[in-house]
Amino acid sequence: MPTKNIEPNLRLISEYTQLEPEDKFCIPEYQRGYSWTTVQCEKLWQDIESFIDSGAEDPYFFGTIIIDCSSDNCLSLIDGQQRTTTFLLLLKAISLCIKKSLRVMPESDDTRALRRGLNNSYEKIFRILYKADEDKFEDIERDWNNAKGIVVLENRSINELYKNDFQAIIEAEDFSKAENSVYKIPRKQKDNKYTNFFRNFKYFYYNLSSYSESQLNNFAKIFLSKCQIIEIKSWQIEQAITMFNSLNSTGMPLSDADIISAQLYSKADNKDMFIEQWQRINEMADALSQKKVVDIDSVLQQFMYYERAVKHQYKTGEVTTPGVRKYYTYEHPELLTKPYELSDAYEKILNIWNKIADYPIIQLLLKFNENFKLFLLPYLYRFEVNAITEERIKTIVECFLRLFAVMEMGEVGYSASIFKTFLFNENFNLVNPNYADESIIDDFDRHILNNFKEDDLIVDLKDYDKNILVFLNEYLYAQNKGIPFRFENNVNVEHIMPASGHNVDAIRIDAGIGTKEEFDNLVNKLGNKILLEENINKSISNDWFKTKKGTTVKSKQGYLGSEFGLAKALANYPKDKWKKSDIKQFTEVAAHRIANFVFHK
Repeated sequence: MPTKNIEPNLRLISEYTQLEPEDKFCIPEYQRGYSWTTVQCEKLWQDIESFIDSGAEDPYFFGTIIIDCSSDNCLSLIDGQQRTTTFLLLLKAISLCIKKSLRVMPESDDTRALRRGLNNSYEKIFRILYKADEDKFEDIERDWNNAKGIVVLENRSINELYKNDFQAIIEAEDFSKAENSVYKIPRKQKDNKYTNFFRNFKYFYYNLSSYSESQLNNFAKIFLSKCQIIEIKSWQIEQAITMFNSLNSTGMPLSDADIISAQLYSKADNKDMFIEQWQRINEMADALSQKKVVDIDSVLQQFMYYERAVKHQYKTGEVTTPGVRKYYTYEHPELLTKPYELSDAYEKILNIWNKIADYPIIQLLLKFNENFKLFLLPYLYRFEVNAITEERIKTIVECFLRLFAVMEMGEVGYSASIFKTFLFNENFNLVNPNYADESIIDDFDRHILNNFKEDDLIVDLKDYDKNILVFLNEYLYAQNKGIPFRFENNVNVEHIMPASGHNVDAIRIDAGIGTKEEFDNLVNKLGNKILLEENINKSISNDWFKTKKGTTVKSKQGYLGSEFGLAKALANYPKDKWKKSDIKQFTEVAAHRIANFVFHK
């Protein structure tokens, strides 16, 4: 008999917990006891409330649940017993609060719609907790004793001391009967006298009891219709446990890529071929992630941005973006019906990044806000991978460098409309192979000139005290001098005048800097920083400028041994002292160099 494949499904929690009459969830003997406390329940509660308050259309995701289906009618929870148990306790609390509200709510034209909504949620939950059809629903409502013995979750764990508490809560007709039927732990005080089952159930019940009828209705509706999990079923216990170990060995939840790949796998008619390609994709993504270029989730997102632009799936001026999960699984599920086509697209994106990852100009751009990838990739996707060269893409990459350099200087980041709206609009052009590079450059030029002032930028650059623009300054110096610009991982940002060290006070005084406040203000300026190889930086440490130049100490390479242009220039600096005036002069030069680049002079 052939082995049944695993079956991954993205499901609403209300669908996942709705079992066939003959089925039940089972917690295996080897599982831990129910260990969630009100700490975890509070986090879950806050997540749901925040999701409701956000008004988000994207469903809320509660992770992955792995089920072993190898035993008839027993859905063995390999991973997800804590969440499943908690979901059921929350559903019970919701049902009791709805029931209580319906009893006191007047019946009128004003309340008709609200009562209908509450009733709908109550009946959905009832069918879940008691696997009830219409006849059984009426039987239980007529005589609550008919609810007893209906098992939705059976706890077989040898580590669970209070197995009966869960069932006692589920079978209870109201809150007080639930409280009276659960186990009271000896020598415990207040809420601590109860098990985790009842404490968590009580937490949910009391929170829900504080809601108005309309709030309760909204909470129930959202939890039932917008909260979801990935259900992965396996028909081999060994396979299920292997999946659990694989997915949880790092303690990390499943990523968007895990979810999408499971969906694609389920649609692939040639599973072996898909697995082979996806393994290749993962290996490439992992290698690029190690180099801090892209990871697999980023690839999925980049393709989404490409696809939305090329198919005009958003309007000019619109910057809202669906979550990756929502885009693939809800807005455009047709993409998941083409597993090989989609995998080919992901592989192409990875091949593009693999081709350009070591380009110095790309290494430089990676120092800036990572959102540039969402817009540069759609442009690069125009080309066959083997047609891409550093020289071919340089002018467009520099457009991004210019815009993101301005962003680096500003008080607002990528999410500001002055950046985000422009990039979203420009993406329509970036994906268009008929839109010339010259036109793209003109678009960036026009946007920068219309929204920023050169004089203001120069002032800001003179005050700049971070490190990213140090890299840009080095690149621009190399470009202006016509010398190579290499970008190695082992590069350091070197303070020409040391920021610390045992000689720092003497160096400061020798440089003509009177106070520590003035020193702290000057030492991090652009004019006091250069790039330097790590080994050279370590060898000269916090030495005097004369020593750093590398002209006096044989055992130390100094700037003389560097491959970076600014360091080489300093090795031949005519003065042996690095003074306050030098820092100001070099800062002035760097500020104008960067400003000229930004404004495309």
